[in-house]
Amino acid sequence: MKALVTVKRVIDPYVKVRVRADGLDVEKNDVKMAMNPFCENALEEALRWKDNGVVTEVVAMSAGGADTAETLRMALAMGADRAILVNTEMLPVPLIAAKLIAAVARREKPEVIWMGKQAADGDFNQTGQMVAALLGWGQGLFLSAATLEDGTVSADSEVDNGIVNVRIKLPCVLTADLRLNQPRYATLPNIMKARRKPMEELTAADLGVDLSPRLKVLRVSEPPPRPSGRKVADAQELVRVLREEAKVLS
Repeated sequence: MKALVTVKRVIDPYVKVRVRADGLDVEKNDVKMAMNPFCENALEEALRWKDNGVVTEVVAMSAGGADTAETLRMALAMGADRAILVNTEMLPVPLIAAKLIAAVARREKPEVIWMGKQAADGDFNQTGQMVAALLGWGQGLFLSAATLEDGTVSADSEVDNGIVNVRIKLPCVLTADLRLNQPRYATLPNIMKARRKPMEELTAADLGVDLSPRLKVLRVSEPPPRPSGRKVADAQELVRVLREEAKVLS
């Protein structure tokens, strides 16, 4: 069974982002980049399925510029068998990213697609759902646990009021939450081996996907500064402040 895993290159979550001078994006020049943390969990789970004999091949894919190859090399160093890079200088918005992923899935014919539930930069949380819709596959979202038996995935899905256990038939799209697992580190020998693993490069035209944007960024701005903290004398004052000033208690 083949697993396709999407990995996105984002600004390192521990880096403080700055708005670009033109106010249309955040500054990415000379900024540390990393694999999206949710994608790391998705990749780790696919690799664990491979370690357990559930999956026979793990294919990592991403879309972006030449620098995106670094992220795919890291995926190969963690254990992916091969990689696919869709070359595009335009940062794909969720629908276009979903079309690219669906097009690669039609070529590769995986039985499961593992994705991060969202990206640390855009926080859209839409692409996995769109991929499932485009392919007409089942979907399991925000997963904190997942096992595969007899062609069916049994998974715990994190929802607002708790955890829901769902069962999804293959083929399907699964999106990972951070609680799913603890991603492994790439060892130095595996980083060296990853240089020799195959990486196929495609373009959107090869996949028949139109990259014409449907969204336009009007302005990017810094969030308003948070008010400083405040100490209260006792629980009674805390309740009074929450009720009368913060108005979060009735």
